[in-house]
Amino acid sequence: MRAIFWKELADHFGRRRFILVLGLIGLGIIWATFIDKDEVIGSGTGFFYLDIFTTTSGVPLSLHSFISFFGPIIGITLGFDAINSERTQGTLSRILAQPVYRDAVYNGKFLAGMATLTIVVVSMGVSAIGIAMWRFGIPPSTQELFRLLGFAFLTVAYLAFWLALAMTASIYLRNAVASALVSIGIWIGASFFIVLAASMVADRIVPEIVTNEDALRHYNVEQWVSRASPGALFSESTGILLDPIEGRLLTPFLLSQERLQGLLFSPVSAGQSLQLVWPHIIVLIAMVSLLLSVSYIRFMREEIRA
Repeated sequence: MRAIFWKELADHFGRRRFILVLGLIGLGIIWATFIDKDEVIGSGTGFFYLDIFTTTSGVPLSLHSFISFFGPIIGITLGFDAINSERTQGTLSRILAQPVYRDAVYNGKFLAGMATLTIVVVSMGVSAIGIAMWRFGIPPSTQELFRLLGFAFLTVAYLAFWLALAMTASIYLRNAVASALVSIGIWIGASFFIVLAASMVADRIVPEIVTNEDALRHYNVEQWVSRASPGALFSESTGILLDPIEGRLLTPFLLSQERLQGLLFSPVSAGQSLQLVWPHIIVLIAMVSLLLSVSYIRFMREEIRA
């Protein structure tokens, strides 16, 4: 498996699609360079290195939102032709004709994709933080470092879901174009249609909002339905990690502005935030494990001819 892992890792960094991977790292550098430093410092939150991932001052879109929406493209790009390209070129049967186990081929390809995603996420984060340190002139605090590590782990898990989805499509579909289109279609459906469906279901269950209890019930239904989308899980969990003050379970429309004043405006500790997002992490890992199990069983049982 080691030889397959290093071969796939070299392929990921040697193909033209590496331009997409390099572009994501470059965007992290651009975002950290062009954000409005004075507005970030003047926000008064005290979490400058978290604000560079969530602020939109000086940039058209926050780095967190960009990763949430366009990050799946990187995972899909690395896995949509992982197996069917080998099958089409006739190299898969040649590899398995050697003393190489099938699970070594599958595990080597997935681990190489995971290593590539980890390198991309870490490189992007380190680049953004390094430029921010040069601009701000102060190091990140311990709380910020713990939160950024949790954000990096969640990002890798989120992108791993799309990598596993693309590999599953690559195993079930023999055409690389078909697997890419199916993966992109699922990404669009999970990003847009599930969120729209969540709002429709909430409106059906709670058609009229009269009291605070109705608003809370409507919000809970919408949240639970939208959590079927990996993007919603990622956005909600990373929002709690990257925003220690605003990232809470209460919603602004449940209470009036007078009642919200002075309520829960002290920052939540990193440990408490990690406890809040722990269920999201488990669900993301479970989604990845389910896709890997389904594709692994199919790959191990299918007949491969020369």
